[in-house]
Amino acid sequence: MKERLLLVLRSPRSFAFAKQNGGGRVALVALILMVSNVEPLLSAENVVQANPATARSAVTREDKLGLTFDITYLSKWLSKGAEAYGQQGALFKTIDIDFYGTGFGVKVTHRNATSSGYVDKQRFDYRPYYKSRLFENKSYTTNFNISAGYEHYPGLAPNVANTTWEWIFAFSWPNILPKGFVPGYIAHYEYPAGRNYRHSGITGWVHRFQLGYDLDMPQLPMPLKLSSEIAYTDGLGGAAHDWSYANFGISTKLKICENLTFVPALYQQISMDDSVCRRKDITYCALSMKYKF
Repeated sequence: MKERLLLVLRSPRSFAFAKQNGGGRVALVALILMVSNVEPLLSAENVVQANPATARSAVTREDKLGLTFDITYLSKWLSKGAEAYGQQGALFKTIDIDFYGTGFGVKVTHRNATSSGYVDKQRFDYRPYYKSRLFENKSYTTNFNISAGYEHYPGLAPNVANTTWEWIFAFSWPNILPKGFVPGYIAHYEYPAGRNYRHSGITGWVHRFQLGYDLDMPQLPMPLKLSSEIAYTDGLGGAAHDWSYANFGISTKLKICENLTFVPALYQQISMDDSVCRRKDITYCALSMKYKF
């Protein structure tokens, strides 16, 4: 008999209760144990856009702790459509700990600008997650990844910095469209991590609707991953409640050696809302190196 973990999501009222109590309790996720067949998912390949549409296959339980190190350079960091470091690039260093293929894990990421002027905006993200798959071998097979991230700025006091909790609810449906096409949806919900913080008015949502396609090319060892998304910003950071941007990308994965892969990517953002991003057209690249221990 196999066990299935179903994630029980708290209502928006639960989020409000967590905020009133300093935000710390929101990281507690209720899990109910049931009986069935569900396997954990592979993580999304698109590290920049966090696209669940690239998570297509399941992984099996392992006897050892999984550990992946990722270093990613971005010529520009667009955080949910906004230019986080202005005209500068960004460097992300991430450690992803996978707890024996159970679907549970935690990511720790350090982000910083590639030039001076944003020292106080460097930050650490601590993000436990649970990912799995529902309705295996059905046309409506559903991949999901639920996580709660605490954003910490080491150079500033928590009440002065943009210190927040951010929940991410990511879903994709790999079998619902013709082969190669995978739709996805990601919801971000973010709010201050404590009371009386300077950025107390940032609370809001961003809804991202995505479509990915794997293009097989005989000249490449792995498919070209084509991605597209359109986002609706629902008040996050004081922005308007409106469609905010569209993003189109292309990437692939190149195996360097047994445990080392290189992921180059190119993206184009079309901004539609000045309260999120004033620049209408932005082209940027991402270069990622991953090592799995």
